[in-house]
Amino acid sequence: MQQRIRPGHVWLDTEGERIHAHGGSVLTVDGVHYWYGENKEFSTPGSGIWHWGVRCYSSTDLINWDDRGVIIPPDEDDESSPLHPGQGLDRPHIIFNAETGKFVCWVKVMTKGSVQRSTVLTADSILGPYEIQRTWLRPLDMSAGDFDLVVDPHDGKGYYYFERVHSEMICADLTSDYTDVTGYYSTHFPQSQPPFVREAPAHFQRGGLHYLLTSGTTGYYPNPSESAVSRGYHGPFEVLGDLHPDDESRTSFHSQISSVFRHPGKKDLYIAIADRWLPRYLEHGDRARQAFIEHFAPGKDGDEPMEEFAYVDTSIADYVWLPIRFEDGRPIIDWREEWSPDEYEDA
Repeated sequence: MQQRIRPGHVWLDTEGERIHAHGGSVLTVDGVHYWYGENKEFSTPGSGIWHWGVRCYSSTDLINWDDRGVIIPPDEDDESSPLHPGQGLDRPHIIFNAETGKFVCWVKVMTKGSVQRSTVLTADSILGPYEIQRTWLRPLDMSAGDFDLVVDPHDGKGYYYFERVHSEMICADLTSDYTDVTGYYSTHFPQSQPPFVREAPAHFQRGGLHYLLTSGTTGYYPNPSESAVSRGYHGPFEVLGDLHPDDESRTSFHSQISSVFRHPGKKDLYIAIADRWLPRYLEHGDRARQAFIEHFAPGKDGDEPMEEFAYVDTSIADYVWLPIRFEDGRPIIDWREEWSPDEYEDA
């Protein structure tokens, strides 16, 4: 049994195997925490395998995780399927619809030419089986990138925050069954080009306020994250600045946040769930960071190929889970070598 969360270290499940729940989130069902995300176990360089479905783990302490298997398996036979291992399936998000009794999962699927669309699946259980409801969806007729799904805890209304690729952030209302958008939406943080465009939105609520955490658009290379706050789902959002102000590397502790988990059994414990996509990036230090800065200088085309200074092997990506503290309403993330949810008072 492990006793502490150790950000940036290899995280093993209860069978001693590396956890594969990348770009993931945690959902609590009947007192059990379920951590799910992209299964990258076979995504080695040159394999042609982007993903091997969506994998899920369960835990009661957020430290020790049982492997519950691949809950959305890859479609190995149909190359045109959004679930084919060669397709760029990313960032699954699952929400529960109390009206229909269904768990609803959205995934982003990126194809050649930066075309990014969504596939929607539903299931009667968090562990599946999931059935596809919509494929190759262009919400609002937009190319939809990184995203987050949100359910209002009071009225059950659903919201979909997504990056309109290389442009701006969108907040769109979901239909009552959460499988599509209604057509009502708002726009936020417009930018001219990467890396300034915001992506990887992670929404949470605290004290009647809505917080949205985002990163810049720099591929797998880490960059300084940013927080914004609003009094409503559709804004307007006030930018509060870097979430990691004490991180001298300006890389969000070499990670990218995928979601924020509010612990239902603890008082004021919000956990930023992040991936360290390039653990070997740290070996290249200032040389890589300088190349990164020069490549994404204002006026340059952020889509041009960047010289690789880090070995890209997402099958060995690690996790950086850190608690969020609040300073006059501003979320701050400090580095912790290790920590435990038991340090926080029960709700």
